[in-house]
Amino acid sequence: GMFAELFYPDLSLFWQIIICIILTWLTILICNVSVDIGVWVTNIGALLKITVISILGIGGFIYAMNNGVANEFSLSNMMPSFDSGIEFLPALVFNLMGFELVATLTREMKDVRDMPKAVFLSIGITAFLYIFGTVGILMALPADQIGLVAGIIDTLKTLFGDSAIGNVLVKTIGTLALLTFIGNMVSWTMGASRAAAEAASEGELPDYVGKMSPKFNTPIGANFITGMLSTLVIIAYAVFAQSSDDLFWSVFAFSSCVFLLPYLFMFPAYLKLRMSEPDVIRPFKVPGNNTVQWLMSIVCFFVIAQSVVLFIFPEIFSGEIVWSYTAPVLLGVLLTIAIGEYILHLAIIKKSQHCDSSTISTH
Repeated sequence: GMFAELFYPDLSLFWQIIICIILTWLTILICNVSVDIGVWVTNIGALLKITVISILGIGGFIYAMNNGVANEFSLSNMMPSFDSGIEFLPALVFNLMGFELVATLTREMKDVRDMPKAVFLSIGITAFLYIFGTVGILMALPADQIGLVAGIIDTLKTLFGDSAIGNVLVKTIGTLALLTFIGNMVSWTMGASRAAAEAASEGELPDYVGKMSPKFNTPIGANFITGMLSTLVIIAYAVFAQSSDDLFWSVFAFSSCVFLLPYLFMFPAYLKLRMSEPDVIRPFKVPGNNTVQWLMSIVCFFVIAQSVVLFIFPEIFSGEIVWSYTAPVLLGVLLTIAIGEYILHLAIIKKSQHCDSSTISTH
């Protein structure tokens, strides 16, 4: 959608989908080449993201000084409303998830104990940048004119105008924004595929998921499956989408639900291990007594639970369900859970048979 806004405003949804698929497989190619290149792309993407957000934030403030603020920044306006604003709250939770994926790359770290410091520092920087960039956009563009896909480009057009130089700046900065998306996709794919490959090596997923590149030691099996599933999801939800905004939010809501659901079990699992094995020496340990652990786990559990519910039923607090949106997302989530449980069931059977054969051979 952003590519179309920048270069081909009349580009049909079909060709936008083709571009999405091409970018998906470009991401898989980068992740297959080597960890070093993947990290390099991720780092470049992070720098570009900071650059784009800084331009939006600073540009928004300068625009407001010269032309006035496009929105009223009162407390009542900044608070999410139950009629429309609350449906975007899960996106805020999603934006703060995934920092723990860096733990899958501990073998490449010089000192693993630097990881918690890096995670908390990243959370602080990320929160500030999101707020700074969002405020900049809201200072330049009325809230009712901000689109899910074209919001950044529309803001840049407002900031730099429609002159020849302004158009060049819009296209240049917009291209940088597009490149940050590739960096995001690479970082997510690297962490998730590495975690899946580790699970496969323990017999918890099919062997192909754990297939590693003999040359680069990258999880090519998990990466390929990620590419295939991403392509299928994009095509499937494109059937229901009427616009690039619809397609973006449907795919985003579905993938976010699938991403967030494991966290519902992660926090209870953490609590159980903390209670049952308190004396086990671990690289990292959350401070606080058992009451603190219970409180934090319960809060985190309910935050994730409400995010999943609101992704599927965004207007539930207003007492209505838009089934044209909810049904495809809910069906996709249930289908994913069913397929995942079936794969795990097969893996458990295979692992049990392997253990039985090992016991017999020992005797």
